[in-house]
Amino acid sequence: MHQRSFLPGDRDFMLRALRLAERGRGSAHPNPLVGAVLVKGGRVIGEGWHAHAGGEHAEIAAMRSAGEEVEGSTLYVTLEPCNHQGRTPPCTEALLHRGVRRVVYARRDINPSVKGGGAAFLREQGVEVSGGLLEDRAREMNRDWEKYVTTGIPYVTLKVAMTADGRIAAGNGSSRWITGPKARRKVHLMRRSADAVLTGIGTVLADDPELTVREVPLGRARPPLRVVADSRLRIPLEAKLANGGPPTIIFTTPAHDRRKADALRERGVEVIEVGSRESRVCLEEALRVLGERGVVDLLVEAGAGLNAALMEAGLADRVAIFVAPRVFGGREALPWLGGKGAESPGNARTFRWTKAVRVGEDFLLEGLL
Repeated sequence: MHQRSFLPGDRDFMLRALRLAERGRGSAHPNPLVGAVLVKGGRVIGEGWHAHAGGEHAEIAAMRSAGEEVEGSTLYVTLEPCNHQGRTPPCTEALLHRGVRRVVYARRDINPSVKGGGAAFLREQGVEVSGGLLEDRAREMNRDWEKYVTTGIPYVTLKVAMTADGRIAAGNGSSRWITGPKARRKVHLMRRSADAVLTGIGTVLADDPELTVREVPLGRARPPLRVVADSRLRIPLEAKLANGGPPTIIFTTPAHDRRKADALRERGVEVIEVGSRESRVCLEEALRVLGERGVVDLLVEAGAGLNAALMEAGLADRVAIFVAPRVFGGREALPWLGGKGAESPGNARTFRWTKAVRVGEDFLLEGLL
């Protein structure tokens, strides 16, 4: 349980720490986003954030920027300071060594492999510690990491670009472009924040996508891993995903074409065989493999079949739906979600809307499943 004892001004300093934490998005994984602010005499003397795995933690960065003023200061940090030896030494010991007097954190560390303990250890050493300030915001910021450390599989976002009548392609399969340029730029920002982008073989055959970050600067972020679910290895050898660019993984089943697999591997594509369900790639097994590779945040840009399979398997966590001000009409235009379908409104899958914003000429609707 948190010990909550907050002072005037604490909230503003924690908000600053939360904003700093966001600077690590796209580069900090598989670690969480963490920001820290050091304050002394009501004045900010240092700040930092966790920029990349293996790099200094936010608390250490903040103390480094504060120089010789750390002793007697208050630390505001978005995640409970670590009390274990990982790639870097425990932050708790560094805080004690530098003489931090008070620590205020937002979210306790729920990682089962480290068992938290930083707050309790600091209290035992005489440091005043308060937790739970703006905890909901800190939890929301790291919802992907929290799922990852507790389940071993990535946080899955289904990204959809559809018309106002819910279609992702016209009757002839044409889908470029449904949304406007600002929405497409937003998608590239989402890719930059993701660890991997997953699509299905149907989308590859229809659109020959690159799944790369192009319309925004990559900055410190890593190019997302490109992933394809292709049960029989129908991907053409001339496909963009099979010819250079960021690393590509294709998940397939035992029924795949072995010669095609060899040819793909010669092109630098990693082909991984997993089990099958109803003659399709076992998605849970594929996601566990991605989790073992350090994929925390998985963005799905796929068609109705893969979207439905992820949702029906309970593997999807979030939807990000771009709605364009146009309609296709007709019975042949393709919906964004396939599968068996609900038998009645009472059996429909539900989610909770969390955001609705205008992006250029389109709207972006986000919801949690």
